[in-house]
Amino acid sequence: MSREPTVANRAALYNDNKLKLGFFASNCSSGRAATKVPERWRASWEDNLAFAQAADAADIDFLLPIARWKGYRGETNFHGSVLEATMWACGLLAQTQRMTIFSTIHAPLFHPVVAAKQIATADLIGRGRMAMNVVCGWNQDEFDMFAIENREHDKRYAYAREWLQVIRRLWSEEQEFDYDGEFLKLRNLISNPKPYGGARPLIMNAGASAAGQQFALEQSDILFSLLITPEQGRKAVEAARARAAMINRTDIKIFTAGYYVCRPTRQEAIDYHRYYVEEHGDFEAYEHLLDLQFPSPEARQHHGAEALRKRHIGGNGSYPMIGSPDDIANELKMISDLGYDGMAASFVNYAEEFPLFRDEVLPRLERLGLRSPPAGEA
Repeated sequence: MSREPTVANRAALYNDNKLKLGFFASNCSSGRAATKVPERWRASWEDNLAFAQAADAADIDFLLPIARWKGYRGETNFHGSVLEATMWACGLLAQTQRMTIFSTIHAPLFHPVVAAKQIATADLIGRGRMAMNVVCGWNQDEFDMFAIENREHDKRYAYAREWLQVIRRLWSEEQEFDYDGEFLKLRNLISNPKPYGGARPLIMNAGASAAGQQFALEQSDILFSLLITPEQGRKAVEAARARAAMINRTDIKIFTAGYYVCRPTRQEAIDYHRYYVEEHGDFEAYEHLLDLQFPSPEARQHHGAEALRKRHIGGNGSYPMIGSPDDIANELKMISDLGYDGMAASFVNYAEEFPLFRDEVLPRLERLGLRSPPAGEA
């Protein structure tokens, strides 16, 4: 890294790439694809390390894990085997050089003193490349494993606000302090060592409701926002930036999620998508996931779950990018033009599919002005 680890440089992920590119959920079995195909991602440590090092060498900007504690059943038990996000990040930070690596943390499940120490330690290992995706909780099936009841929706964000306030102070204050909030009442708090270089790690949140987005815009450096259609995405970005400006957060970054099916030709990509989604999708796992997310038919209808079935099986509801390298590059250019700053995406098999993306899509993005040449090639 050629820049000092200020918060601003961390938020730029230490480079000038207009559209930041990262990969999502490689710590989870099957990644983001609820499919039964034999080549689906197994998420072993060895595969994660090899993929991370290949992505780092290609100047990919970040990796983002999912925090998952229990699988979604079905024939594959989708997300049944998951490397814990903070430990995963520590291991990868120790064996990569440039990329930012996130942990994803459920605020209700980790005491803020523990979380602050974990993330600061990881940040020292990565010399300023650690970041934290804060999750406020939704999956009661998982929370039951911890004997923790989900709070009412808006109170989840009120709790997380206090949780982050404690962590920020632990990262910055040199003297012991007390914290007396609605949810947290803590005494004689202190944590050392501090994060690397005197600047705190980045914070991301994916709040989508009114309360969730307000929390994300107030408390985070990166708002993670769902992209359904280009028109919806454009409006969502404009609305988020307008709300951010009202609270003087013009520095906020907006990332979204997608999945790639990139093949030498568009027809090959379309055929493969049909193969792993329609012919070999793990529909039982998908139905169980929907039951947890949307427990009533009305909720499913409100969120358009049935209409997005292929997208949910293909990439856990994220935006599909299916086609040739030209098609993928053009989709990413469109997403950047909508106002997004970053894309976190997945493959069916990260290690097998990344080389084509690296060799064919990344150079196209350079020519489109979205990416700088890899280090040493400028």
